[in-house]
Amino acid sequence: MLLAALSMLGPFAIDTYLPAFPSIQASLRAHELEVQQTLSAYMLAFAVMTLWHGALSDAFGRRKVILIALMVFAAASFGCAGAVSIHYLWGFRILQGVSAGAGMVVGRAIIRDLYHGPEAERLLSLVTMIFSIAPAIAPVLGGWIIDIWSWRAIFLFLCAFAVILVIACYRWLPETLPPHKRQEFSADFLWRSYRTVFSSGRFYLKAGTVALNFGGLFLYISSAPVFLIQHLHLNSSQFAWQFVPTVGGIFLGALAANRLAGKWNIWKQVRTGFIFMIAAAGVNVLYHAFLPPALPWSVAPLLFYSFGMSLVAPGATLLALDMFPEIRGVVASCQSATSTLFSALIAGVMSPLLSHSVPYLALGQFVCCCVSACLWSAIRYIPKQKN
Repeated sequence: MLLAALSMLGPFAIDTYLPAFPSIQASLRAHELEVQQTLSAYMLAFAVMTLWHGALSDAFGRRKVILIALMVFAAASFGCAGAVSIHYLWGFRILQGVSAGAGMVVGRAIIRDLYHGPEAERLLSLVTMIFSIAPAIAPVLGGWIIDIWSWRAIFLFLCAFAVILVIACYRWLPETLPPHKRQEFSADFLWRSYRTVFSSGRFYLKAGTVALNFGGLFLYISSAPVFLIQHLHLNSSQFAWQFVPTVGGIFLGALAANRLAGKWNIWKQVRTGFIFMIAAAGVNVLYHAFLPPALPWSVAPLLFYSFGMSLVAPGATLLALDMFPEIRGVVASCQSATSTLFSALIAGVMSPLLSHSVPYLALGQFVCCCVSACLWSAIRYIPKQKN
């Protein structure tokens, strides 16, 4: 429960304020693209810092890194609430991004510290099931907060959530990496560790599989203000139309992965997940090629896509973490950074280019999952000794 709550911090920081984009634009007298870039700034900072969370936790311990990151996130959220211009908001969103990823990255390393094999896969999928609640309730909660108070109250909520996590982690989060297993924190060690990971072709294929699958979903998440308000003609309190099916698929897929752990091998489970994703994305493209956007047909494919994504993610993630067990925190950082950098590209480039057209959004998602399937298939053709 605690690891899942830590993983929720990132989705809350992304999804809760999406319904507030028009309000932020009016309040800070900013351009629509400037408000969109508050998401890109967060994602880029998140991606860069995830390269360090794991390395820091390998050197100084898991618990300490998480506690410090949570305190920084709480302060950054308070700063966002008081931003007087869009540039101040960019700055504090960057600070949020720097700190928000610690729970997710270090949490994966904690799971791998404590469990192995099917047990680790079950716990990772269980955390995903609980964590999946966040993207469902976050935009709905954000819409309610705007209706009652203002967009600034959303960031005060994030600040309060981080403070509660600080207290909970201080009381209940154990240290899972004893001092004798910690690595030296030095420029030479970090260089060798990152070079080891990033020189592995198999790592790129495994991390790229997860990044592209999530990228196909994140294209819709980052485009939600345009997709829902302009194309489907909904208001800020009706974001549940997109996010409930999406998170329902994530939850059900994680539940299926939890039940299948130890019964199906990873390759069979991942292959089944890709069948769901490619079929859902293909149907989405065909529908919008001939028919206009409409509820529920424009959002229904997201349920099946996210279901398949949740079947693929645990196995692909664990295979990447197991490549270099002695620097598992660094590997978790590299994998998270790869996924987040691609998500930042989605939010900053692909979403603005494609969100004006629902068929283009559907095609973008389809291309993401097809390329991901090709990467996964290529893993078998790269010998392990080249890692």
